[in-house]
Amino acid sequence: MPTACINQPRCRISLTRERLEVRGCPDDDAPESLLREIPIRDLDRLILEESVQISSQALAALLRASIPVNLMAWNGQFLGAFLPAQNSHGLARLRQYERTRDPAFALQLATRLVTAKIYNQRRVLQRLQAGRDRHTADSPNPNPNPSTPAPSSLPRSPAPLPPTEADLVWLDQVFHNASRATSLDELRGHEGASTARYFQAWARFLPDAFPFERRSTRPPLNPVNACISFAATVLYHESVAFLHATGLDPALGLLHATEDGRWSLALDLIEPFRPALVEALTLDLFSHQILKPDHFESRDGGVFLNPEGRKRFFLQYERRMERQFMSEAVGHRTTLRQQVEHQGVLFKAALQDPARFEPFLIN
Repeated sequence: MPTACINQPRCRISLTRERLEVRGCPDDDAPESLLREIPIRDLDRLILEESVQISSQALAALLRASIPVNLMAWNGQFLGAFLPAQNSHGLARLRQYERTRDPAFALQLATRLVTAKIYNQRRVLQRLQAGRDRHTADSPNPNPNPSTPAPSSLPRSPAPLPPTEADLVWLDQVFHNASRATSLDELRGHEGASTARYFQAWARFLPDAFPFERRSTRPPLNPVNACISFAATVLYHESVAFLHATGLDPALGLLHATEDGRWSLALDLIEPFRPALVEALTLDLFSHQILKPDHFESRDGGVFLNPEGRKRFFLQYERRMERQFMSEAVGHRTTLRQQVEHQGVLFKAALQDPARFEPFLIN
């Protein structure tokens, strides 16, 4: 159980012999009972809804075991985290500060991140189109004689809307343009343009019940945007925790300029993972009807996952993050979570030798 998410309100977590005991009421009329026992040795991280209580003994045991604890508000907003103390990376951070202020280093690594993201966007669209082509080929032809018109009484499927060859050719061109960018501002322009074009093609694969015209944040304006934003937020804070554990400062960005109030390096490093995780997961959740309209709520001028929607989301998020696959890039079986964590390790190595940084690529 790499991640435990305690999303049920008013639970209590205590420590008993290196195990977390989760107690609560299954419903309002039932007495409190033991809901779950979680061995600490089986846990990599803990996510708590804000009304969940955790004892200081349990929290201390988690921190001793280097397990971060993330706290989410009742509405799904990330509030903060308890992180294990780290005090053995002073020289690495000094090197990071120096490198971050080096324009050549910043452009070199930011270019690798952006070109990896564009490459992954293109691979996602290719895979989606291949899947749709196979589905179309396997579907029975209701009118095997092309010379005979189909009866008007038979339902007619809408024509498929695959990403056009022009979309893929365009992404190919912007990939090459980004690889030759001479400034961070130019690179950011290519990244923004590619993402806008990619989302136009990606949206064609969504079910008709969940339209997506454009990306909207703060607040998300429809269920698709709500799911994309929530997935990106969870991934972002996982990256923050991994960077702290690696001894890096997550606030010092390259592609995302360093600013107060955000962890810019974490935003940088998750960019190549967005197509493979955030958008791919979102599409699966809607295509397989795991998320439905009643799993969202309107508030604060936007649309957000409700508690049941977040519960369903976390289950599928964990399955995708922990699913093993054979990576052609690293040459062995791995998981998305291991690759997210490894990005921090590679970035730290790149502070000495930039050639050692290899961003995540989809097979």
